[in-house]
Amino acid sequence: MGKRSFRSRRQIKGVLFDFDGTLTFPGALDFPAIKREMNCPADMAVLEFIATQPASKKGALWKILELRETQAAEQSRPNAGAEKCLSELKRRGIRLGILTRNSLQSVEQALRKFEGSRANDFSVIMTRDDCLPKPHPDGVIRASVLMGIAIEQLMVVGDFRFDIMAGKAAGAYSVLLTNRSEPASGPDDPEPDCVIDHLEELLDLI
Repeated sequence: MGKRSFRSRRQIKGVLFDFDGTLTFPGALDFPAIKREMNCPADMAVLEFIATQPASKKGALWKILELRETQAAEQSRPNAGAEKCLSELKRRGIRLGILTRNSLQSVEQALRKFEGSRANDFSVIMTRDDCLPKPHPDGVIRASVLMGIAIEQLMVVGDFRFDIMAGKAAGAYSVLLTNRSEPASGPDDPEPDCVIDHLEELLDLI
């Protein structure tokens, strides 16, 4: 596991957040249940599973995923410290972005639960419809361009191994949010540049 919280030596000008489990409280989107409903292998990611299926089955699978995402967005709430973190970063002039494997509709719906943040507070919201999904670095690279920030000045923050894999592959400063639990990892996963337990710890890194 990477180093614990410390100030980045890079000049960070923007933060690209994962959404579910990072800006929102973890657990609203129950991936094990979704996989069972789809007959997706437990060790395979949902989007990658759908991509392997014949065209005749994809429509039904997308309907399952979109319904579960909508339900999760309705049940979601801001993660601990998310509102304060976003507000303070905006006050400091740090550009904000979101990179998610979810749909734009579910992100916008969940953001309505935030008291002080709305979709237009983010310079970019990249979803699975805008780029190759994480762990591919495509979304990080595209987001940096749209945010007008060099990759070296971008911080990627997420609660899952795909977030760190995407950020590190792109060359961004990558922060793993544990939410005070043990995150899943693979044997060949890159080390995050920093590990935090709570979103407000980000304010000490920038």
